[in-house]
Amino acid sequence: MRVWHDRDVPGSSLIELARDVDARCRLRGRFTLRSGEVSSDYFDKYLLESDPALLRRVTDEMAGLVPPGTGALAGLELGGVPLAVMLSQATGIPALFVRKQAKSYGTCRIAEGGDPAGLTVVLVEDVITTGGAVIQAARALRDLGATVSTVICAIDRSQPGSSRLAAAGIVIRPVLGKDLLDSVTAPT
Repeated sequence: MRVWHDRDVPGSSLIELARDVDARCRLRGRFTLRSGEVSSDYFDKYLLESDPALLRRVTDEMAGLVPPGTGALAGLELGGVPLAVMLSQATGIPALFVRKQAKSYGTCRIAEGGDPAGLTVVLVEDVITTGGAVIQAARALRDLGATVSTVICAIDRSQPGSSRLAAAGIVIRPVLGKDLLDSVTAPT
């Protein structure tokens, strides 16, 4: 099992995964990101999550990134949910689902699937660029009594040295980083 901090020289299977994710999910054009930033490329997470073989390969890599002592995996609405479900299946760790905002009907909860109070919860996200959704979810879970200090993501697009998540007390454990994906992309 590969550890998250020992990923400076990716193994060939991780390079192959990066090539396959890049080929399937990278779109070129003009895209406005959740943060408001404009990008010339975009990773369509739904293309990854709707491909059962690719989804399995990504979540198999994620399983090796889950820290010991994790009590629950919290998938962020919407893209983190399929990843959290698959990761829960692979690890046996229960899944929670974190909404962007609490429903105004039914349970009226922001976190579904169980009570996170007293648990060490690892966030599960598809793509991180600025970390805004991750910080929002971490705050919500912390307000419910959970300990949240880690997010596992399929793709980390954040800028090197970006300290927004670090300032919020959250460590990113990505399967694939922007540098690796950019190194395997086919020329346009």
